Amino acid sequence: MLIDHRVDSGIHVDSGVYVPQYDSALLRESMTKFFPPAGLSVADLCTGSGYLALAAATEGAAAVTALDVCPLAVECAQSNAQRVSADITVLQGDWLRAKEFGPFDLVLANPPYVPGDRHVLLDDVVPASAGTALAFHAGVSGRLVLDPLCTRAHELLGPHGVLLLVQSEFADVSQTVYALAATGLTAEIIAEQYVPFGPVMSARAPWLERMGRLDKGRRTERLVVMAGRRP
Repeated sequence: MLIDHRVDSGIHVDSGVYVPQYDSALLRESMTKFFPPAGLSVADLCTGSGYLALAAATEGAAAVTALDVCPLAVECAQSNAQRVSADITVLQGDWLRAKEFGPFDLVLANPPYVPGDRHVLLDDVVPASAGTALAFHAGVSGRLVLDPLCTRAHELLGPHGVLLLVQSEFADVSQTVYALAATGLTAEIIAEQYVPFGPVMSARAPWLERMGRLDKGRRTERLVVMAGRRP
């Protein structure tokens, strides 16, 4: 039986843009439950289609800034914001660009975290509907984006500000906790969910098995949402 890895986001997603999936939904649920954005200044890093930025705006955020390094994603997020008349500033860039518009009360991040090397990329058979590799490929460790993001995230937060970040177990959750704590943030896992592999992880599964990072035949992963709080 095939299980749809996408979520019913109710927004338009252009070709080549990351489609909201289990990780997107888990991060949104965590925001709504633990850190409601009403009245807060919010940044959505790696915004993709703008799914999380739109959620924050819909839930009453005072200001929302959405960023992505992919021009296709920026165009898509802008279009979705305009479609529902949401007051969202959409920019092309990463967390360094976001810093120009901070500090923020709440920073959301669903960064690329799928591990793989240049050899596995050549063998990947990932459906085009999964979006561009820019949205998920994160080097051998899965931390190509996570490491610099964790190192600099505290610079985006105002006093008592919070970073909410979602990632897979295959990108070393403990390293994220350590990296955030090293910058003075209080880091803890606030939500987790076991989900079936989507098309990207399914394509990477043979390589993960060869590397000893995935039990043979297993096709599920643990997603976690990390909260990093600034004093």
